[in-house]
Amino acid sequence: MNIESIGTWAGEVYKALDSSDTRMLGFKAVKKATKLKKDEIMAALGWLGREGKIVIAQNDEDIVITLV
Repeated sequence: MNIESIGTWAGEVYKALDSSDTRMLGFKAVKKATKLKKDEIMAALGWLGREGKIVIAQNDEDIVITLV
């Protein structure tokens, strides 16, 4: 895992969120849309969170990620 890979994964997650009508997806939906592994998604979410591009919340069933 390196910075370039994490940036690429962040781009994939961003595109999946952006293509959603609500600009919001659950973690499971992100995983399905991107085909990334859990650790790769978590690294991508950290990247996007650090850039202030997403908000992360948790409900009873899933983690929900929303584009800002």
